[in-house]
Amino acid sequence: MSITSIVRYVFEPRMRALEKHQTQGELLQRKVLAHLLQSAKYTEYGRQYAFGAMKGYDDFAKHCPVNTYEELKGMIDRMRHGESDVLWKGRVQWYAKSSGTTNDKSKFIPVSPEGLQKIHYAGGFDSVALYLRNNPKSRLFDGRALILGGSHAPNYNLPGSLVGDLSAILIENINPLANLVRVPKKQTALLEDFEVKRERIAREAMTKNVTNISGVPSWMLSVLKCMMEITGKTHLEEVWPNLEVFFHGGVAFTPYRKQYEQLITSPNMHYMETYNASEGFFGLQDDPLDKSMLLMLDYGVFYEFEDLSGDSNIVPLWGVEKDKNYAMLISTSCGLWRYKIGDTIRFTSTNPYKFVITGRTKSFINAFGEELIVDNAEQGLAYACQQTGAEVLEYTAAPVFMDANAKCRHQWLIEFSKPPQDLQRFAQLLDEKLQEVNSDYEAKRFKNITLQPLELIEARKGLFNDWLKLRGKLGGQHKVPRLSNSREHIDQLLSLK
Repeated sequence: MSITSIVRYVFEPRMRALEKHQTQGELLQRKVLAHLLQSAKYTEYGRQYAFGAMKGYDDFAKHCPVNTYEELKGMIDRMRHGESDVLWKGRVQWYAKSSGTTNDKSKFIPVSPEGLQKIHYAGGFDSVALYLRNNPKSRLFDGRALILGGSHAPNYNLPGSLVGDLSAILIENINPLANLVRVPKKQTALLEDFEVKRERIAREAMTKNVTNISGVPSWMLSVLKCMMEITGKTHLEEVWPNLEVFFHGGVAFTPYRKQYEQLITSPNMHYMETYNASEGFFGLQDDPLDKSMLLMLDYGVFYEFEDLSGDSNIVPLWGVEKDKNYAMLISTSCGLWRYKIGDTIRFTSTNPYKFVITGRTKSFINAFGEELIVDNAEQGLAYACQQTGAEVLEYTAAPVFMDANAKCRHQWLIEFSKPPQDLQRFAQLLDEKLQEVNSDYEAKRFKNITLQPLELIEARKGLFNDWLKLRGKLGGQHKVPRLSNSREHIDQLLSLK
């Protein structure tokens, strides 16, 4: 009998509990809100907005303001200096340094003990529960888990207080028993220098029986390629014959899928998307044949959604509609209240509540009324790659507002792991697909009147990594900005080209 067949029983009660997501979404969310308001009613923020007197969602929406990080950062900084009962009960010792932005100014997201256990670790537990449910023959626990993490540092030198990547906070606080089944060792996992860490992880992991890997696709791919170079192997199953699943999140998997499928040719390999961020753990791919994710409704997260179709109405979960683009707001047991996380999603189902991530509220191009979002970009790149056999490693795009000939266009900077034979054809296919999936972009491209055909520049190998390294953001959970209305990022990259 395998170890997994025994451990599976630990997850079965949760597998049954998750069935409530199918029919009791509104009830689960109302219970979460009631718990959050009750727990925080004696905090400074709770007293300010009379949480103790609130009867339910209508009172909460009426009296509690919508917040961005800017509105909360003063109180968060006081919490970082050791104050208790500010945004959440008690003292919060851990702060996730957000990589949801590539600006020099970082965000520090509180991670309370309750949030750590009942949001972040709960998401990891449910990832395994759903995977085991979908794969009865799994031998997940008969080997090791390779988990990539970032690094952390002392927070204002307060005893026991840390600030850093969320992944590092999770590794630092993980149950010691988990260290028996994971690689690399803790000291390696928390190294700050990613280039040093990458090789050490590869050397530590390549001799282990790894059955599952977890992390951001771009950084995991870098580690795996390093290991292939060290071992001289061609396919990952030559090193880890029992590898069966990659739990991935942080960035869209579409640009990396083909590279993983070439690296891992085993028919027994699975991929499971997770939606976890510094601010919380929000969604899981519960059906391997469905790319949408199940919204996790019974953690310490209460959701609201801002309609981006024009009227900007904010509704609770039970007010959403399918196929609309929403910006997500969260209230959590870490002390974020009606907080605009910056992500946009679209519901594909409301029974149960399932969704796809469509982009970032600040990651789009709308310089000329084209409303181009990351979801459009991913579809366009996937199509162009499919038609040309190319493979994209990293990319970013921004507008050219007006060149020397008074022409406007979008400029794409793409680093290929496998370049197309005809770069111009790739650009044309990308442009055509963007017009197909986005009517606003199509209208602006009509007869080249407003927008000229997009411009594609091929980036040299390693350009994006060099740019991230210069900004101290190599490795961990850091991401390349995909689309921007500003030319700040693309101009910096082009200066290194």
